[in-house]
Amino acid sequence: MDRAPGLSVRLKLTLSYAGFLMLAGALLLAAVWFFLLRYVPDRMLIASPVQGIFPVRSNLLHAFAPAAAIVLAFLLAFGLLGGWFLAGRMLAPLARITEATREAAAGSLSHRIGLPGSKDEFRELADAFDTMLERLEAHVAEQQRFAANASHELRTPLAITQTLLDVARNDLNRDTGVLVDRLHAVNARAIDLTEALLLLSRADQRSFTREHVDLSLLAEEATETLLSLAEEHGVIIETSGDMTRTIGSHALLLQLSTNLVHNAIVHNLPEQGTAWVTTGVHSDSAVLTVENTGEKLSPQLVSTLAEPFQRGAERMRTDHAGAGLGLAIVKSITRAHDGTLTLSPRADGGLCVTVRLPVTPPHTDMVTGNKSEWSRG
Repeated sequence: MDRAPGLSVRLKLTLSYAGFLMLAGALLLAAVWFFLLRYVPDRMLIASPVQGIFPVRSNLLHAFAPAAAIVLAFLLAFGLLGGWFLAGRMLAPLARITEATREAAAGSLSHRIGLPGSKDEFRELADAFDTMLERLEAHVAEQQRFAANASHELRTPLAITQTLLDVARNDLNRDTGVLVDRLHAVNARAIDLTEALLLLSRADQRSFTREHVDLSLLAEEATETLLSLAEEHGVIIETSGDMTRTIGSHALLLQLSTNLVHNAIVHNLPEQGTAWVTTGVHSDSAVLTVENTGEKLSPQLVSTLAEPFQRGAERMRTDHAGAGLGLAIVKSITRAHDGTLTLSPRADGGLCVTVRLPVTPPHTDMVTGNKSEWSRG
């Protein structure tokens, strides 16, 4: 933004210091003058070789005025010099903050202010700015990794499609039915990946309408939807819990529940696996927990599973492997609803995922006093 040139803050503070010092000096001199006037008469008879009445106040004024002017001039010079020095000392931290801001605006997010000294307003501002830079740098790095991974994932089905088309063009006698089936599968994978990326972007931008929802009902709906997939994989799903109220997007929270249940099914034991889906209110939080049996996982691996496109090599299956965005979408939806996501390995193998969202009491209409209906899908 272009602005007209003006006085610097340092000069303004200097003039303010000097002006205040001049005003204080003038008031002090005025107080001295009026104090002297109370005890000095207008005229006084003085015994001398030449007796007479002399104007005492007039003579006092002539003697006091030059001295007062000298004092005021000294205060002006001292106020300007001292004010300039003090303003410079006070604004030195602000200069460092400004320099760091310019570097950040130029693209350097690794620079930190790191103001030393005890806590004051400038250091609070510097610490807050350093924290913002740290989070912004981490966010930018995460977005860069995400863009690179997304480009790689999207390029894979396109490259496969191009290869299949090239083979079909070079071999005109090839069975087109097999080609169409393979192209259909590759195209479906690309569509699923694109929809997952759009859902992830929507959750990150928090562009959704909030309403009253019950996590227990969403968990039941997700379980019923994936029941056939669980039977196909030989996984038994056990659900339990009470009404768990929160406020958020019904569609996004249903997607969150579906992703967690789907993840618990496809990353389970090859045979006779189990998944547990529970809901409840704990410590003023609406909690959704999904556990599943499976291979033993290391804490290092579990800590990366919520990152985009991090599937975990030992957890991948040939079918329903997904694009590696399931838990990343869960993490994004949870964050968009001001909640927390916790992943931890089970001692007997498998994964435990806990989602904590702000709990909401039943909404009561202010006019009728009737409880509003909760979204049941």
